[in-house]
Amino acid sequence: MNQPGSTPAKDKEKTTKDYASYFQTTYQPPSLKDAKKRGKEQINIVKDFAVDEDLKKIGAGKKFYIRTYGCQMNEHDTEVMAGILSDMSYEATTDMKEADLILLNTCAIRENAENKVFGELGHLKPMKVENPDLLIGVCGCMSQEESVVNKLLKTYDQVDMIFGTHNIHRLPQIVKEAYFSKERVVEVWSKEGDIVENLPRVRKGNIQGWVNIMYGCDKFCTYCIVPYTRGKERSRRPEDIIEEVRHLARNGYQEVTLLGQNVNAYGKDFEDIEYGLGDLMDEIRKIDIPRVRFTTSHPRDFDDHLIEVLAKGGNLVEHIHLPVQHGNSDILKLMARKYTREHFLELAGKIKNAIPNASFTTDIIVGFPNETEEQFQDTLSLVKEVEFDAAYSFIYSPREGTPAAKMKDNVPHEVKKDRLQRLNAVLNEISLRKNQAYLDTVVEVLVEGESKKNPEVLSGHTASNKVVNFRGPKHLIGKIVKVHITDAKTWTLSGDLADEKAGVV
Repeated sequence: MNQPGSTPAKDKEKTTKDYASYFQTTYQPPSLKDAKKRGKEQINIVKDFAVDEDLKKIGAGKKFYIRTYGCQMNEHDTEVMAGILSDMSYEATTDMKEADLILLNTCAIRENAENKVFGELGHLKPMKVENPDLLIGVCGCMSQEESVVNKLLKTYDQVDMIFGTHNIHRLPQIVKEAYFSKERVVEVWSKEGDIVENLPRVRKGNIQGWVNIMYGCDKFCTYCIVPYTRGKERSRRPEDIIEEVRHLARNGYQEVTLLGQNVNAYGKDFEDIEYGLGDLMDEIRKIDIPRVRFTTSHPRDFDDHLIEVLAKGGNLVEHIHLPVQHGNSDILKLMARKYTREHFLELAGKIKNAIPNASFTTDIIVGFPNETEEQFQDTLSLVKEVEFDAAYSFIYSPREGTPAAKMKDNVPHEVKKDRLQRLNAVLNEISLRKNQAYLDTVVEVLVEGESKKNPEVLSGHTASNKVVNFRGPKHLIGKIVKVHITDAKTWTLSGDLADEKAGVV
């Protein structure tokens, strides 16, 4: 038998023809066509996850490194994979060069994100040549794309494992097979994922915790690959979520963020109970944890009950991330967003009336196919009317496999760039004005760590999601402190501890 991680010479010599045969006999790629036909497939809830006894020592004396791309959901998946590998006796390392197992947890939301991964794989090839026992895996959203998996198999022979978002709980078996199999391990399911509870996690610190409350998305916006890479909407049971949040509270966490690709569609797939995100938030607000957030929401599913619950305040923060994507109803229809400009403005108004101090952030795409200057002006006017505190703004780029990719991309790139610059100018002006309103006020800041630019400066966020930098002792990290704001920039606030002796709220 080959030694764990070894790569037989005959396998190294596989040709494209060999892999073509392999596709036909061994591997069925994820199918976007099948994903579009999804129905009411049974979702299994697995409560008793555990690493098999024979795999608990497979990583003894070995180290792992995970590089994470993309959203908070990917960060959460990385925490789970780190937990599983730790249960297999692996030790984490921050130095890729000393790792025995490297995982790239990928994002598929934009082409640029994929290019970064392919570039990183190029850098890893010499490491694989130098150390054939090194295991390299590509997982996450990119691995759910048929074209990506085909490219990995044909071009990147340094990759030993490819597995998708639905297969993370299978990591022990995948690693075992990669060590002992003569073939590369490819495990990507086109079927909808199950819900696996009691997965181990290695969380980063004990200040902020991510809690998945649901998986997948059923919206099928024409530009978005997520419904295909993450599968159908499926919600965790409320009792499992509440217990996880209570566990974080018992362990001293200061903030919890509830996660979902379309988080406020939570509970819509339950058949035995009527229970939504508003009901869940109403229960979680009673747990003794200082701050509770959620992301990312969809305007179509943001109902009145959720607004009513958020207005109760307490540990429910006043920051709302509400992606609008565009300000023109005709473009929103082309995007299949399932709401109009008027509906979004009405919703934003409802939230502002119920939560007067609410801060709004959003996502906006410019240069979508067929976007005219007049339609772009509708985006600018909506931004000015809502007055977003900040926004993630992007130039449209087609994603293979989505309906929008089949549309004629008829807005010249120079026009897209110009519109993005004009949009950002408006966004920046509003953001600066919003931040200047904090001058000479005292805010509560959750201190998350040292500033990336200056280790002598501490940094954290307010409940309204404003970044605040200030000088203070390191023992304040992980605490909520009061800061007097003395300076306001476009993206950050700066200040001094309001009471240096007391410090902590």
